[in-house]
Amino acid sequence: MYVYKKMYLKLFNHVTDAITLLQNSEAEKALSLLISAQQEAEEIFMEEATPED
Repeated sequence: MYVYKKMYLKLFNHVTDAITLLQNSEAEKALSLLISAQQEAEEIFMEEATPED
């Protein structure tokens, strides 16, 4: 279960940062940040998830 908490916190923080970028009309940076967050969360899952997760 810990892996999901770690993934959630990473995604939540990056989404918050992306919202700020969008509010400042920095869509390209926001998109890049969201893609990076998705990739990082996937890496966390692949490295740390157990079969019962």
